[in-house]
Parts: sequence; structure tokens; C-alpha cells
Amino acid sequence: MGNDMKKIKLDIVGLSYSQTQSGAYALVLGEVSGRRRLPIIIGSFEAQAIAIEIEKMTPSRPLTHDLFKSLGEAYNIKIQEIVIYNLVDGIFYSKLICTDGKKSVEIDARTSDAIAVAVRFDCPIYTFEFILSTAGIVIEGNDFVYLENINETKEEKTAATTSSAGGFAALSTDELRTKLQEALAEESYEKAAKIRDELNRRKAS
Repeated sequence: MGNDMKKIKLDIVGLSYSQTQSGAYALVLGEVSGRRRLPIIIGSFEAQAIAIEIEKMTPSRPLTHDLFKSLGEAYNIKIQEIVIYNLVDGIFYSKLICTDGKKSVEIDARTSDAIAVAVRFDCPIYTFEFILSTAGIVIEGNDFVYLENINETKEEKTAATTSSAGGFAALSTDELRTKLQEALAEESYEKAAKIRDELNRRKAS
């Protein structure tokens, strides 16, 4: 079990409206003991489910993830932890580690659902070193811990129009690295995630 499989604890550090893909959000996780951030693109329904719980708003009727929690509690099932255990072609794979006090069971889940469940059960989120070293983005300084209210529409940044996925393929690797820094400076995590994926694609090919 090399250093690659070292388990690393993550916190939710941000949730921001996507500037390039309408209806998408960037969920930003950060390693608790370091500078790396893991941006994950999620849909608006899951983003809302996560934001509602973080901001402690109470929906009038239980959302799907609230239902999941009620069901778990009714049968005395606790979620011990969430593990983002793999990354294949830009898709993050996660599992819930559940227990009824006697035996522990792993249940596969989409990462966005896993996080929405994690915030409800107040359980820790982990990933492995190999995922953070592949997909993590290093932040200089600590001024990136923010949580945007997802109801506010952020005025579309003009930069967003040039940053379709196709646009990145035409750039040189150095230009991409510069763009990555610019995206981070303006907190466009979703754009940063796309640039990271393009850079990783080149490494792989």
C-alpha cells in the first residue's frame, strides 16, 4: 500500500456557480492539512442539496438526501465516512461506508450524492493521495476558503466566453498553466477543473 493509497481527509471549502456550463456547479474540496483543492463539477440539484444543508436552510418537504438520512436513522444505520476512491476519465468514484453497529458495508454512490449525504450525517470525507496528486490544484495562500450563496447569480465573467473545452485544446501547455493560475485568481474553479483535465489528458497521451 504505497504512499499513493494514503487516505487524506477533505473539507468542503466552496461551492460556486459554473461560469461556462449552465446549470453546473463547482464543488471545491480541500485537504485539511494542506494547500490542494479538488474541484468537482456537479449538477444544480446536488449543489442545492449540499448548500441547503451547509447553510442550514430547511426545505418545506424532505429532499431526496433528507429521505436517505431519515431511512438510515429509522433503521439505525450510520454513515461512518465517504471515500472518493477513484478517478477515471475525469469522473470521480465514491462510496459510503455504512454501519449498523455490527457490520460495515460499502455502498457505491455518485460523488455529488455522497457529499450531500456526508453533510447530513456529519461524517468525514476522504480521498487517496493518487487522486489528489492527479486532480488536485495547489492554492497559494489561504484566501480561497469561501462559500458563495448559490442563489446569487454571478455576473458572467467575460473570460468565460473564451473558455469552452474546445478552446483549451488549441493552447500550448504553458499557456494552459498560465490560464489555470488566472482561473484560480478569479475563483473560477469549474474552469480550473476543465484546464486541469486537459493538462492531465496531455500527460496521459
